[in-house]
Amino acid sequence: MLLIAFLLAGLLPALLVSVLSFYQARTALRTEIKHDLQTTGKAVGEHIDRVLFERVQNVRSWSQLAIMQDMQIGDIDKRLSIFLAETRKSYAAQYVSIDVVDLQSTIISSSNPQRISQPLFSPPVWFSFTDDGHPITIYHLQNDQLMISTPVFSNITRQPIGHLIATFSWSVIQDLLDHAAQHATTLALMDENQRFLAQSKNWTQQRLGLHTHVPIQSTLPIHGWAIKLNKEHDVAVAPVHRLGLIFLTLLVTILFFSLILVRPIAKRITQPLEDLIRFVKQLRQPNVVIPPLSGPAEVQALHQTYTKMAADLAESEQQLTRAAKLAVVGEMAAAMSHEVRTPLGIMRSSADVLLREAQLSEDGREVLGFIISETERLNKLVSALIDAARPRLPNKIPLDLQAHLQHVVAMLQKPAQAKQITLTLQAAQPVIIEADQDQMTQVLVNLLMNAIQILPEGGRIQLQLSADAKCAHIAVADDGPGVPPAQQGHLFEAFFTQRAGGVGLGLAVVKQIIEAHDGTINYSTSPWQGAQFNLSLPLATA
Repeated sequence: MLLIAFLLAGLLPALLVSVLSFYQARTALRTEIKHDLQTTGKAVGEHIDRVLFERVQNVRSWSQLAIMQDMQIGDIDKRLSIFLAETRKSYAAQYVSIDVVDLQSTIISSSNPQRISQPLFSPPVWFSFTDDGHPITIYHLQNDQLMISTPVFSNITRQPIGHLIATFSWSVIQDLLDHAAQHATTLALMDENQRFLAQSKNWTQQRLGLHTHVPIQSTLPIHGWAIKLNKEHDVAVAPVHRLGLIFLTLLVTILFFSLILVRPIAKRITQPLEDLIRFVKQLRQPNVVIPPLSGPAEVQALHQTYTKMAADLAESEQQLTRAAKLAVVGEMAAAMSHEVRTPLGIMRSSADVLLREAQLSEDGREVLGFIISETERLNKLVSALIDAARPRLPNKIPLDLQAHLQHVVAMLQKPAQAKQITLTLQAAQPVIIEADQDQMTQVLVNLLMNAIQILPEGGRIQLQLSADAKCAHIAVADDGPGVPPAQQGHLFEAFFTQRAGGVGLGLAVVKQIIEAHDGTINYSTSPWQGAQFNLSLPLATA
């Protein structure tokens, strides 16, 4: 039974996963090949468009050269013919011939001297357009040649005196398609009527398994041209087929050896597992005996894991009991934290009395200063902890924020001036809200004192009061170092601080108070690239 379960649990899921993997690989490969075909088609289309555009630009620019005026005198000295021959030679196999004809289509000059004085017969016009104000005519393909024509104008009368006709070798386009046709890929260039203009040598009319159609985005007015690509399906997915064959061979081999080797291994595993199952079932019973460690390494690891789990469960029960007791102790400690203030007040007042002693030494005064500062710090810490743990509900009354801000700014001018910090207020008109006056004072003092303590000497702090139809807005901005972006998300978390010696509860209490007043507070960068806290509080109802 264990042998059958092993085969079903091990081989069948692996076979199912492998079949799904091969199917996904086949689908992904087909998608990637189609994407590659589209990329190839787009690149070939851009190359063909670039070649045709360059040929049109050649014809237009050559027709405007001064040497073209020689056709008015019949190119007596053959300068124009020599120019045309050298130009054709410089472009290698791009052009079959370059001719200049008069208005009666008689060749006046040519890159091939034997064609001079002969009439030039052109195929029917394919399409015409204007390039930079210059007419361009392109004739139908004939004998794998594409004729591009443009008129030559007289520099004196500005009237046409003939035409420059360049016969482009269409084999250049076919060579581009042949170069891109590789790895069983075939390409063809088609016009707007689905007629074949050029195709690679391996092109076949048969529609293969993978195919795509890529329109050419041309800079010339050739609409509807496209590159058609085909790829044989069997060649495309051949790597997946080979991989599948290898996997099937490997699967059969594994199945054969599994039948031979698994039976004795299963017997070694069965007994230790049964002992372990019996132990787990009797785990809650008293005086349960742990079975001996035996069996292969995997079973021994399972044995050790289960025995450790049993020990951890017993320990977890003890920890939960201790945690419940500690929770009760924590509540008692929170209730007793108020009693810490009494001895702190006695220590502070005693230190103040001793400081009045005239015969007190300097060392004694220094020690008393330490006592006063430390008791003050502990008192603030206790207050912050109590405020954070059990915030007081606000006693809301109508409060004029303009007058209240003026009072707070006047109260903090002295500590600001001690560090030569400029503390200003911008409050143009009274703004009435419903708030707890003491808590609003606590919020503003907390924000301003934070700024005063962080700013260097010579800094500046600005309070700004404004209002809209629903809310009053207070902005506290400074020109200090600001808060790094990575820390801005933690500003209002308890026990988070940037200041050495800080507790990290001030902004958390500020947020509690503002939210208790149905307001919001957030951080932003001040106009001086420092810190700015933005408070919004609802206006008082009429």
